[in-house]
Amino acid sequence: MNPYILATLLFGLGLGTTITFASSHWLLAWMGLEMNTLAIIPIMAHLHHPRAVEATTKYFLTQATAAAMLLFASTTNAWLTGQWDIQQMSHPLPVTMITLALALKIGLAPVHSWLPEVLQGLDLTTGLILSTWQKLAPFALLLQICPTNSTLLTMLGLTSTLVGGWGGLNQTQLRKILAYSSIAHLGWMILILQFSPSLTLLALFTYLIMTFSTFLVFKLNKSTNINALAISWAKAPALTSLTPLILLSLGGLPPLTGFMPKWLILQELTKQELPATATLAALTALLSLYFYLRLSYAMTLTMSPNNLTGATPWRLPSAQLTLPLALTTTSTLTLLPLTPAITAALSL
Repeated sequence: MNPYILATLLFGLGLGTTITFASSHWLLAWMGLEMNTLAIIPIMAHLHHPRAVEATTKYFLTQATAAAMLLFASTTNAWLTGQWDIQQMSHPLPVTMITLALALKIGLAPVHSWLPEVLQGLDLTTGLILSTWQKLAPFALLLQICPTNSTLLTMLGLTSTLVGGWGGLNQTQLRKILAYSSIAHLGWMILILQFSPSLTLLALFTYLIMTFSTFLVFKLNKSTNINALAISWAKAPALTSLTPLILLSLGGLPPLTGFMPKWLILQELTKQELPATATLAALTALLSLYFYLRLSYAMTLTMSPNNLTGATPWRLPSAQLTLPLALTTTSTLTLLPLTPAITAALSL
C-alpha cells in the first residue's frame, strides 16, 4: 500500500477513536465510531486475498449493524428523555440497547461469532490493530454510560469468559486462538464494569500490553498455526524461552502481570457478595489456561522435523523492530510487584 494512503488511513483511525473519546453527544460518538470503521476497512482488505476480502466484508456488516443499533438507541433515548448527553442515560431501554450494540462492536459472547472468522482472514499486524486499538472507543462509551443492568452485564461477562475458553480449546490456528482469548478477557472486563470501572480500565490496559506482546512474537516468527511454532527455536531461541511466560501471563498465572487484573476482579466480586459469579469466572479461566499451555508445549517441548523445507524460512533475517517487543514483553512479565502502586494510581 502507498505510504501516503496508509498514513491517511491510520490518521483517520486515530482521529475516529479520539473523537469518540472526547465526545459527550451521542451523534458525535457515533460519527467517531463510523470514521474508525471506515478507516480500517481498506487496511484490512489491502492484501487482495479472498480470505481478507471475506473478513473485511464480515467486519463491515457487523460494525454497520452495531452502529445502526447504536444510532437507533441514542435516538430513542433522545425521544424518551429529551437529551443527547452520553453521561445522562436514565431510561433502561436505550441503555440496554446501547450495551448490546457495543457488545457486538467489541465481540462479546453471545454476539462474538464474527471475531474469530474476521481475525483469521487478516495478517498479524492488522489483527493486532483489530484486537487492541479497535476496542478502545467502544470501551470509552461503556465506561461513560456505566450500565446499571447488573443481570445483563453479568450474563455477558460469564458467557464471554466461558465461550472464550471453550471455543479456543480445539483450535490450531493462532489467530483464532487469540480471538477467543480476546473474548475471554473482554468478559472479565465487562463482569466488573458495574462495580469498579477503574478495575475494568486496569484489566483493559494489561490486556492491551499482553496481546501486543503475543502478536509481535508470532509476527517475528511468522507463525500462523500451532505447527509453525515448533520451528521457532531455530529463529529466536531466547524469545522462544520467554514466549511460554507471555502466554501464561495471558492465562493469568502468578507471578506474571496477567494475574493482577484477575486477582483484583475476583477480590472485588467477593466483596460485592457474588461468590458464585467469582467461582464461575475463575473456573472458566482454567479453560483458557489449557490452550495457552498447549501453545507453550508446542513451542518449547516439541521438536519439528528438521528438514530443509522446514528450516529455510527461518534463516531469513526479520526486518521487524524489536524495541516494541522488548518493552511489551518486559511489561507482560514483570508488572505484578507494582500492583499497590498501580491500584493507588487508579484509586481502586
